[in-house]
Amino acid sequence: MTTRPRRMDDMAAHECAMRAAIAEACGNPVYPFGAVIVCTATGEIVARGVNNGRVSPILHGEVVAMNDYVARRGNTDWSAHTLYTTGEPCGMCMGALIWARIGGVVFGSSISEIERTGIDQIAISARSVIDASPFYHGTLLGGVLRAETDQLFQRRQRS
Repeated sequence: MTTRPRRMDDMAAHECAMRAAIAEACGNPVYPFGAVIVCTATGEIVARGVNNGRVSPILHGEVVAMNDYVARRGNTDWSAHTLYTTGEPCGMCMGALIWARIGGVVFGSSISEIERTGIDQIAISARSVIDASPFYHGTLLGGVLRAETDQLFQRRQRS
């Protein structure tokens, strides 16, 4: 899927990429954390991921997408990309994205909303993790297609 180039105020482009993350999330109906990494200049989806916590507790959707990116493109050029994810990244995932120096992170549902659906969360916001990093200068945008991602979590299968 290709969309037009990203600007943080280009909501139509953000929504298109978030729909791709939602599609990935459908691969795990119990923990629907899906993510895609998009080239900021072209809108091309360059990596995908969905939560795979049954294999390893660190395989959150964002980490799976990051691993897919590295497998396809190597550990380079992160700042030219934006990660879209159905749920606000946890501290572990946000830390990994900061260490990679990804250009931006866009999420749908907040940590507090996800917790209301019965999924345990660590109550540290993505913004708090960014604020603790003096070297990260990427962007953060939350609430994109929030109504759709909230429903994804609310209607998830219970294990």
